[in-house]
Amino acid sequence: MSRDVEKIISWIEAIALSDSQTAFKSLYMAYYKRLMRFTGLYVPSPAEAEEVVSDVFLSIWNSRKQLPGIPNFDSYIYSIARNRAISHYRLQHMETVELKEREVDLFFRTDTTPEDELIAKEDIDRLNAAINSLPDKCRTVFKLVREDKLKYREVATILDISVKTVEAHLAIAVRKLIEALSPDIG
Repeated sequence: MSRDVEKIISWIEAIALSDSQTAFKSLYMAYYKRLMRFTGLYVPSPAEAEEVVSDVFLSIWNSRKQLPGIPNFDSYIYSIARNRAISHYRLQHMETVELKEREVDLFFRTDTTPEDELIAKEDIDRLNAAINSLPDKCRTVFKLVREDKLKYREVATILDISVKTVEAHLAIAVRKLIEALSPDIG
């Protein structure tokens, strides 16, 4: 079991057994940015995404006594976020749900210089344009697997589709990205 998973399990137990606000804050800090990015795929503004994420954590706190019985907390919290984001969007906009385009920040966890970023900016813009041109489900699957590093099974649970469908969407996404970028490669 990875160290991060062990921490999450200990926080969940502390929240459930002793109503630990410190553990809840740690859980919040561990998931906040990822959930903001994820809910941002469903709602049009960062303020709305923040409201949805707050609702997710309120739901987690309110159901804290049941948390230790949840076998996969990642899937659980992402499913809550997805459902809350869709409900929020529908209530606010009363339209069909469309995914909001988001750019992939390839330099999120790297130590690059501003000069390196300027050199690669054009390539990044082409990649982001290619990702944003993917069909909605393909783009969502691609971002959950590639950006959030979720397993196919977790993505299938979150999006309420089969693992084979996740694989198919990812294959389509990769093929379309290769086609879109192939004139620029080599």
